[in-house]
Amino acid sequence: MPLTTLSILTLLPNQRRWGFAQMGTAQRPLRRVPGLRFQKLLGSGAGGFGALPNLRRYGLLAVWDSEEAAQEFFSHHPLWQQYRQRTQEIWTARLAPVKSHGLWDGKNPFDYETAAGAADGPMMVLTRASIRWQKTPRFWRYVAPVSATVAEAPGVRAAIGLGELPVVRQATVSLWESQQAMQDYAYRSPKHKEVIRLTRQENWYGEELFARFRVLDAEGTWDGHNPAAQ
Repeated sequence: MPLTTLSILTLLPNQRRWGFAQMGTAQRPLRRVPGLRFQKLLGSGAGGFGALPNLRRYGLLAVWDSEEAAQEFFSHHPLWQQYRQRTQEIWTARLAPVKSHGLWDGKNPFDYETAAGAADGPMMVLTRASIRWQKTPRFWRYVAPVSATVAEAPGVRAAIGLGELPVVRQATVSLWESQQAMQDYAYRSPKHKEVIRLTRQENWYGEELFARFRVLDAEGTWDGHNPAAQ
């Protein structure tokens, strides 16, 4: 059965240049990893959601053919071993998609069958968009401030802005203590609903994707603790 993973990596202070270089040089070895069907190495924003980059924090989002393929990479692959040596902390979550719609590079990587799981428990939400160049000023005026408020919403355990390219290819990842907490924010926040209305009305995105996941388990730390721990 396929598996999705998300790793949040915080580099050692003296590894900023190496980490930034990996955004380009790591692509070839990642494309050759057996059983890795989709991957994105993502940068993060300063302060969590800023337009300027945080050169110490990155994300690796991956979809695997199987749990065995994922375990082989995280246990033995030379690229991952380099990251382990150069990071201050790593947090990795194993995820099962519950709902996913939209496209990322022309496909939906999370459109696969999963085993039924518990209805409650931690949930992760991913929203990703490729922003039209002419719409970027409006996006950063309205969406970025609202995205930053997600981190302070009731029931949020962690949240971060990630991106493939600065300014125009952006994603928000948020970890919620329950599905109910996530839905309360999505349907009751006036600012959130206004941004959704504007994105549709003004056609900001060339491509977008929304996905919701059950958190199967997580290990490691993110800002000193495991936010998925019960």
